[in-house]
Amino acid sequence: MSWFLRSNKNINDNKQIEMPDGLWTKCPNCSELIFKNQLEENLFCCTKCNHHFRVGSSEYIKLIFDEGSFTETETNLVSADPLGFVDSKKYTDRIVAMNKKTGLNDALTTGHGTINGKEVSLGCMNFNYIGGSMGAVVGEKFYRAAKYAIKQKTPLIIISATGGARMQEAALALMQMAKTAAILAELSEAGLPFISILTDPTTGGVSASYGMLGDIIIAEPGALIGFAGPRVIEETIRRKLPKGFQRSEFLLEKGFVDMIVPRNQLKQKLSEAIDWFMN
Repeated sequence: MSWFLRSNKNINDNKQIEMPDGLWTKCPNCSELIFKNQLEENLFCCTKCNHHFRVGSSEYIKLIFDEGSFTETETNLVSADPLGFVDSKKYTDRIVAMNKKTGLNDALTTGHGTINGKEVSLGCMNFNYIGGSMGAVVGEKFYRAAKYAIKQKTPLIIISATGGARMQEAALALMQMAKTAAILAELSEAGLPFISILTDPTTGGVSASYGMLGDIIIAEPGALIGFAGPRVIEETIRRKLPKGFQRSEFLLEKGFVDMIVPRNQLKQKLSEAIDWFMN
């Protein structure tokens, strides 16, 4: 009966099976391993705990705008270096490296398009560009997006994801806080709504200026929102902060944000808000 016996093993125990890199992502909140295609289909939210991964302007544009309706603007604006700033490298070298790495010209992407047929002007921060920091270009692009909204009589939507003002531009970056607040006053005088969407993280000079000036302030679940970080605050006041301090849910409870909207509901909620404001 030797013909029933295998001369070779079915499985070679000594041969290691190679697994291609980049197929899986680990959730930083619950450590769930998620297939990358599945994560993208779920709008970059964890399939187990609904943790919202950080995404950039291209993902938000696909999420909230009607297909093919978005037109990007101000793509020719790039940062200068009036201070000749140098830290671990020259600021000019950092800008060139960021442009090459991200394919972006600065931390804010602006443009206009339609949400369920309704025209809006948009600005969306990119955290992967020097931490989404606000410098002179971000302030100018914000200003022009708001001016477009006033001219076309459309709502202005800004999606924030930022570490605050850009230290390489020092006082010039801080001046953008006043510049953006001033143009929002003009938008308000024109009777047009400003919808502020706060994602993880929204801190520093952005949270201290236009981030919190929305006619309606929407936050993503679990987003870190505040001025200084929790560690800095604890060291300053020498007290332990409450659980969940500076997270969206805590700020909703204290009245700093108006609603928390999961990513899969964002387009519909924006459409409803625009209808309410414009009518």
